[in-house]
Amino acid sequence: MAWSTSQLADLAGTTLRTIRHYHDVGLLAEPERRANGYKSYGVPHLVRVLRIKRLTDLGLSLTQIAELGDGDEHPGEALRALDAELGTTIERLQRIRAELALVLSQETPTDLPPDVAAMIENADLSPQDRAFTVVLAQLLSPETLAKYAGTLDGYSRHPAVVAFDTLPEDADEETRQRVADAMREMPYMAQIRAAFPDPAGLWSDAPRGVEHARRTVVKVLVELYNKAQLDVLVRMGA
Repeated sequence: MAWSTSQLADLAGTTLRTIRHYHDVGLLAEPERRANGYKSYGVPHLVRVLRIKRLTDLGLSLTQIAELGDGDEHPGEALRALDAELGTTIERLQRIRAELALVLSQETPTDLPPDVAAMIENADLSPQDRAFTVVLAQLLSPETLAKYAGTLDGYSRHPAVVAFDTLPEDADEETRQRVADAMREMPYMAQIRAAFPDPAGLWSDAPRGVEHARRTVVKVLVELYNKAQLDVLVRMGA
């Protein structure tokens, strides 16, 4: 007994379009045709379609199935490779779920790693300082970032910081120096110096290298702060 294309698709639990696609990509051999020109499928075609469908349900791509050919009924190597790939995907998804749980439970922002966001949750950062921290999260190693974020735990808007945040671009030399001196004496700066005695230590283990981190930070600072504020940072030795 022979089946038409629609009957084959129905038996295999798939669609006419899928059967035609299998033909187009060379996964399914063309059957003989009846006298009226219609295709005539047999059991081998049905078995082939069912096998393709089963393998795609397991996660193999049509390209991978094509590479297996027709003879391998138990493609152990391909299935083991797929199993390893799925294991990696599951681990990644589990990490994402754990991170989502933390974000949802703590209602932390999503532009920072959850642990870092939690550490600076109570820090009274200006929008510019917060944006700077977000960029640092992409530049520093996880260990250095956690260390840096720890210095921000409980950070408050010291009067010197307020003066810096509101410093106009045309501030005179005396005002700039006064703000720089005041910021240098803030308790927070003592925390930074204690955490990073050598300023270069902030970048020493940057994943993409010291120079990349420094260049990026310079670009970010220039965009976030005006010329007077940048001058204050230079006077502080930042």
